[in-house]
Amino acid sequence: MDRDAHPKMARLAGAAVLATGLEWYDFLIYSTAAALVFGDLFFPEFSGVAGTLASFATLAVGFFARPLGGVIAGHVGDRYGRKPPLVGAMVVMGAATFAIGVLPTYAQIGVWAPVLLVVIRLVQGLGVGAQWGGAALLLIEHSEVDKRGFYGSLVQTGAIFGAVAGNATFLLLTTLLPDEQFASWGWRVPFLLGLALVVIGIYVQLKIEDTPVFRQMRERSLQAGQEAGLTKAPLRDAVRTCWREILQAAGAFFVVNGTFYILISGMLDYGTTYVGLSKTEVLVHVLVAGGTQLVTIPLFGALSDRWGRRKLFLVGTVLMGLFAFPMFWLVDTGSAPLVLLSLVLGFTIHAVMYGPQAALYAEMFPADVRYTGASLGFQLASIFAGGLAPFVMTALLAATGAAWSVSLYVLAMAVITFASVFTIRESFRRDLHETSADVEEKEVIA
Repeated sequence: MDRDAHPKMARLAGAAVLATGLEWYDFLIYSTAAALVFGDLFFPEFSGVAGTLASFATLAVGFFARPLGGVIAGHVGDRYGRKPPLVGAMVVMGAATFAIGVLPTYAQIGVWAPVLLVVIRLVQGLGVGAQWGGAALLLIEHSEVDKRGFYGSLVQTGAIFGAVAGNATFLLLTTLLPDEQFASWGWRVPFLLGLALVVIGIYVQLKIEDTPVFRQMRERSLQAGQEAGLTKAPLRDAVRTCWREILQAAGAFFVVNGTFYILISGMLDYGTTYVGLSKTEVLVHVLVAGGTQLVTIPLFGALSDRWGRRKLFLVGTVLMGLFAFPMFWLVDTGSAPLVLLSLVLGFTIHAVMYGPQAALYAEMFPADVRYTGASLGFQLASIFAGGLAPFVMTALLAATGAAWSVSLYVLAMAVITFASVFTIRESFRRDLHETSADVEEKEVIA
């Protein structure tokens, strides 16, 4: 590696982590607000539980838009470069989040308030669906082969930065403001701050170059025609040649995505409604426990560079299945140290899988359909796992009155993930410059 490479990777990593952190800050503060205030502000005609369910339903709407965002970004990213859809995603997300911050409530404009909230949440979903693949590939396709897991994991920490920053902002506001002021205007402040993401998008557009993998692929295409590099229809080609890998990637993300939203959002409602903890107590526990992932995600990403992605992922899946019941037993005690222990263990097990995930996905797909394939697998799971997890958790608790039903839900997601990852062919340290044509040529020779 040349002497300019390390400072270059540091700049890339800083930009990617900051961009991802702000993107997920914008997306995830919605989940915190949904648990704390949106039920009363936008769905006041519903009862307490029904209002929370309606609030979490609007949270899920954003996840349904994520695959479309991933498809659009995948097409652009595989045709025109990894950077353009990343920049576009940041601008869209920043503008949508700011719009929520100035949105009138039900008391001001009636039914139009929840309608507009759903529309803006859909736009947020498009933005975050488009962002992940660009940020992940920007780092992984720039990095050395033996550091892909580590650099890919830095993108994953962006989500944790976003969650921690969002919860910290809400914690500060709920601590400093009386409940009336927080419900009146305080909740808007985190959304208004989301506009900073547009500034980062402009920086990335002006200062960051596209990846060596895409530049080489484009050069080959110019020299030898479309068959050698860029594809005209990335979605069609990805589904035709990599449908199995897309389904495997979606299944692999099930328990990872589902438990993440149970930990950062579902636990807020569970801790306050069923265990009797205060909002501030639960926010502090989630904030501290989630913050440990800023260390554990890069740690397990780096370990995957030595041990392989698939093996580490399977270990994390088994551990999460085993922890599904103890996680709630500890929280049910209401003891602050045990609640914190439960969340720390949950987030740590989650990191065992989440750390290697970006590198695992990048190595599963050929270069010409990598953005599309990885994004589609990632975002499909977000609908059925992440987006619905707090809603399903609230519904299960309302129906059974006990956390064992949620534990069974976590266990079921772990089974889906284990089956999916077990069938993935280990492509540890694959040549990321290979296109679909290169793969087909190898198979013919073999």
